[in-house]
Amino acid sequence: MNKPEARYSRKSHGHDEGTSVPERDIGSDYVRIRSASEVLCTPLEIDDYGVQTAPEVSPLKWHLAHTSWFFETLVLQPFLSGYQAFHPAYAHLFNSYYNSLGSFHPQPERGMLSRPTLAEVQRYRAYVDEHMASLLASRDGQPQDDIRLRTELGLQHEQQHQELMLMDIKHIFFYNPLHPVYRNLAEPRVHTTPALHWVEFAGGVQSIGHAGRGFAYDNEGPRHKVYINPFRLAARPVTNGEFIAFIDAGAYARPEYWLSDAWKMLQQKQWQAPLYWERRDGRWWHMTLGGLRPVDVHAPVCHVSYYEAAAYAQWVEARLPTEAEWEVAAADLPIAGNLRDADLLQPMAASGTGALQQMFGDVWEWTQSAYSAYPGYRAVAGPLGEYNGKFMSGQLVLRGGACVTPADHIRASYRNFFYPWDRWQFSGFRLARDAQ
Repeated sequence: MNKPEARYSRKSHGHDEGTSVPERDIGSDYVRIRSASEVLCTPLEIDDYGVQTAPEVSPLKWHLAHTSWFFETLVLQPFLSGYQAFHPAYAHLFNSYYNSLGSFHPQPERGMLSRPTLAEVQRYRAYVDEHMASLLASRDGQPQDDIRLRTELGLQHEQQHQELMLMDIKHIFFYNPLHPVYRNLAEPRVHTTPALHWVEFAGGVQSIGHAGRGFAYDNEGPRHKVYINPFRLAARPVTNGEFIAFIDAGAYARPEYWLSDAWKMLQQKQWQAPLYWERRDGRWWHMTLGGLRPVDVHAPVCHVSYYEAAAYAQWVEARLPTEAEWEVAAADLPIAGNLRDADLLQPMAASGTGALQQMFGDVWEWTQSAYSAYPGYRAVAGPLGEYNGKFMSGQLVLRGGACVTPADHIRASYRNFFYPWDRWQFSGFRLARDAQ
């Protein structure tokens, strides 16, 4: 999509009406999460920071500056008396899509800017961090709840960009014929594929959407009731090996499996496999953050579009789940799995026990649900209202997080969203069927 930071859901005030921000040390959270962005950049060389390989990919130094701009514009300028912007031009250069805050540099042209330098961006981050520390330590006459809420939103926003940074690094390194290695990654731990079985759900009237304490973006609510027909959900995502069978069956050349828009895209882009895959000496290889590697047939398939996921489902006479079905199935499961905290940075084969496996982590899972407002949703006025609601058009919902998603950033009600042709995110899918 053309606004990568917008594909994630956001909440203007961070919480459901009537709840309060959990009392935790927001200052410590600020240091921890901001530092994590810089740690992710540790393996990079200075030449890597300014590259943009596609309109949806942003240079790494842009991510570092934009997340600082967010705190500067939406927290420091409204709440820190006497605050002076680090550079007046940064309001234009590092605004992403907030029309109410002024103009912004075109996203596809972010890689054309050699200045500011990386060193200048790093000084910008330090300047913002210093002033944020001062603001968060202040207690005199400040609207503390508003400061905490906006700071929490800014930290969640930074975590979204940390995932984007890893996505973009992978695309940038893939585009380079040298196929650079971002970091050495662990080898696959499991060398079997669990037999696919189905978990049945009774359906009926269910409640979905965020409820209770804790942060949530506004598009996760209001919590509301839905009716769900009885359904079955696959116990695990579709694997690379299963998707290779789809490729070997010639399905990329058979229009009966593809939506009309998908078939047009397929002809235009000449897709023959997931993004980052290539055939070498009769074997599939793919680009990872650990460089070019043989495809692990037991791991979940990754970097597929909604179009490819829907075509595969058609091929096996199944379908993709709705987001309501997915949330009902995941609602009582722990937030555990191959998330960024596991430090694997690559989808891995299912190895756990339990009826449903890999609901969180490994790959974001496509659903068949259009990204739209829940009943009763209203975007707030002002720039924070631009965070989410204005993108409810033409996109599909994904659920569950991926191997590059922080564990404290994901929950069962989290709604990610992409255009149906997007593939550079860590996206896969699991199947669903109507109950027999």
